[in-house]
Formats: sequence, structure tokens, C-alpha cells
Amino acid sequence: VLTNKRPTTVASPKQAGAQGQVEVKFKEVTLYLVERKMGSSRRNFLTRLARSKGFRVEDVLSDDVTHVVAEDNQAEVLWAWLMGHGLRDVSRLAVLDISWFTDSMREGRPVRVETRHSIQVREPVVNCSPPTAVANVSQYACQRRTTTENHNKIFTDVMEELAESSEFNESKGPCLAFRQAASVLKSLPSAVHCLKAIQGLPCLGEHTKAVMEEILTFGRSFKVEEIRCDERYQALKLFTSVFGVGPKTAEKWYRRGLRSLQEILTEPNIQLNRMQRAGFLYYSDISKAVSKAEAKAVGCIIEETVHWIAPDAILALTGGFRRGKEYGHDVDFLLTMPEMGKEEGLLLHVIDRLKDQGILLYCDYQGSTFDVSKLPSCRFEDMDCFQKCFLILRLEQGQVEGERGLQRDPGDSRGWRAVRVDLVAPPVDRYAFALLGWTGSRQFGRDLRTFAQKERQMLLDNHALYDKTKKLCLLATTEEDIFAHLGLEYVEPWQRNA
Repeated sequence: VLTNKRPTTVASPKQAGAQGQVEVKFKEVTLYLVERKMGSSRRNFLTRLARSKGFRVEDVLSDDVTHVVAEDNQAEVLWAWLMGHGLRDVSRLAVLDISWFTDSMREGRPVRVETRHSIQVREPVVNCSPPTAVANVSQYACQRRTTTENHNKIFTDVMEELAESSEFNESKGPCLAFRQAASVLKSLPSAVHCLKAIQGLPCLGEHTKAVMEEILTFGRSFKVEEIRCDERYQALKLFTSVFGVGPKTAEKWYRRGLRSLQEILTEPNIQLNRMQRAGFLYYSDISKAVSKAEAKAVGCIIEETVHWIAPDAILALTGGFRRGKEYGHDVDFLLTMPEMGKEEGLLLHVIDRLKDQGILLYCDYQGSTFDVSKLPSCRFEDMDCFQKCFLILRLEQGQVEGERGLQRDPGDSRGWRAVRVDLVAPPVDRYAFALLGWTGSRQFGRDLRTFAQKERQMLLDNHALYDKTKKLCLLATTEEDIFAHLGLEYVEPWQRNA
């Protein structure tokens, strides 16, 4: 039974759609809210809410209803009930998830029905075999090929949001588990249509499978929707989107009762550091994604600047763009000199040259603390010891090729935007290790270090590869050398999007 007691007589459209003193604004739409799972009190509240916004809502199901809205109902049960209800043409009904209703209430109008809103009876899957042989899927991302073509985005987006929420809660175990699960799903050559298809795949625990089953059944994750509505999660996600603000600072601001960026800027007791001030100043620009065309334009600027100073300098684009991604949050470069020691001071000259060109909006330079005598390090640090600088550069419209040009907000009449750029300058004998580390992805690098330690008794970071059995650091001039030392097949950068 999907409703409580149903009246024996069907009210006329005029009676059923009565809105009191509120005008019906959207006469082409007539709603019916299914009470099962929703409950009578919530249904009554949502009915009043919809009517207050000008929607016509029927109290009983009739042929005048155009949109049926249900919450947490199984598609098969819901459609069976509708089919047996004696309506003239059930196929004309838009049978929708509550998400369409909430989207419509937020917009104050009936929003366009998207695939994610529709409740459809899932067609039986004829072939539900694993998308690839289980034996070929390693637990280590460094033994998998993962391109930017993700066939399971419906799952991995959810896993990454759950990982981010766990990270905000300092729950390292669940955070890592969700990231590992997302990494495995990204590597699969086809979409997963049922849980049977993932039997035997590594890194997919019971919690992960429960989330996937929910998505396969309802087309969404209720846990993620709950997280998205959580005030703390919203605040921390917003605050950490500011350049220079990490989870600990964001948590501190949240505990002080702050909920918006404007509240932070107007709070007299908060002292922002230089990086955070720049983050707020250029927020509208650097919170937007950087396109591949923009990254290429930045690359031309950096290459010209570096080679003007040192024609024989070695320069490489790293990060997501080296892995073939179309968009990123910043642009990373690695540069060094062919002769040991010549890289010292190189970044300072680059910074001066960018200042002279009038395009340096912000700079945070960090000198090298690298000490070869302190190798190997048994503890991996997110930031290596090489000299580096974190920049914000001014990128002009005319420097970006392609039809779209700069990524700008509608109505932005400026001919430029601010872009985040990171430069790292290791000595040439450490260049291969730094290039591997700065290329990523985050999960690929983590699994590569884990593989080195657990499977090869080696320690790997951005500085060196240390063989614990031979008690020496292994030499490498290329990334291929490092893979060879580890006994791994070389994985191309564009295959490291784990």
C-alpha cells in the first residue's frame, strides 16, 4: 500500500487543486505526492510548501495528475501500484524522485526533468559478468592503466565526495578506502551494471558495495545527499576552496560560528596570512577551473621566461595536464639545469623576470631544504624539500588560443584572469623522482610508494628510491629507470589517472 486510506470518491480537479488564497502559477503541472516512505506529516508539509509556491497538488491520484513524486520507493513496486490504479494512460505520467521536487522548490518553478530525476523500472541486465578479468585488476594503481575516460563516474563521484567528507572528519581509514575504491572503478574498461560484476575486484569493501547497490537501485546515494546538506561540510568545503586555507583552519573558522566568506572577511579577530589574502583577493578567478588551452598559454609564458634566463634549462609540465586532463585547478612545472648546482637561484631569477613583465600578482618562494645526507626518509611528506614557488599570474585573453579563450564569469569585461602556477626546481640527479611524484595522480603515487615498500622492500619519495636490502639509494635519470628498479612495467603519464 502506497498511501493511507484513499477516499472512495475522486475529487474534481478544481477541488483537488484548490490552493486557498495562493494563485496557481504553473497550470500545466499537477503534482501527486506518494505517501509511502514519505509519511503523512512530511507529505502534508511538502504539499503546503508546493502550494505556497504556486504549484497545484492533488490530494488523490487521478487522471489530472501529470507528475507523481515519490521518496525512497522501489521502482518496481511503485510502477506496479500505478499500473493497477485504473488510470487511463499511465505512460504519460512523469514518475519522479523527490530530488526533482526539491530542485523545483529551490528554483521556485518546475525544473526540467532530467534522467537522474526519473524513476524507471530497470531493464534486466543480460550479461552481468565482470567488465574485465579479475586476475588483471591489481590492488595497486601503479599496476593498472587508468585514462581520463571514466566509465563509472556515477560511482566514483560519490566515492570521492565520501572520501572528502571523511577527510574533513579526520577519518583516515574510510577516506583511503573510498579513494582506493574510486581508483579501481576508474580503471575498468566498461560500466558496472550490477554488484555481481565486481565480485573479486580488489579494494571494494562492504561499505563501498552498499553505496554502489544504492546507486544501482535508486540512481543516487542518500548518504551523499545527506552530507551535501550538512552545514559543517558545506562550510569546510567552501573555506578550503580558498587558496591557502587547509582543513584545520577551515574547522577553526567553522567552530567560531563563521559560515560564509564574507563573514570571514568582516571578522575583526581573524588575521589572514599573505597566501590567504591573495586567495580571497583573486577568489573568483582561481576558484574556477583552468582549461587545457589556458595551461598551454601559461606554459608558453613560463618556457619563454625560463629559457630567456637559461637557454639550456630543462622544463616539464606536470600534474593533471601531463596526465591528459582537460581541466585542473592550477598549472605545475618542474625545471632544472643539466649541470648539478646550476639550478640554485634559478627560481629567483624567474620570479624577477615575471615581475618585470608585470604579470606576477602573487609569489610565495620557498628555498631548498634538501639534504642528501638525510636520505632515506622513512616518512613521506606531502611537500618535498626542493626549492619551489607558488604563484598567481595574470593571463591575458589574447594569449589563449581557441574559441572559448579565458574561463570567465558572464558579464566579466576584463581581458585577463588570474591563474595559479607552481614551479619546483630540484637538482638534476633528483629530477626523475620529482617528475614522477609531481605528475600524480594522488592515488597512483600513494600506491606506488606502498608497492615499493611492501613488495620490494624499498622506500620511494620525490627525492630518492632507497633499497633497504642493499642499503643504498638507486640512481635514476628517467621515470623509466624508477619503474625498472621496482620491477614494474612503465606506465605512461596519461595512464596514471587513478
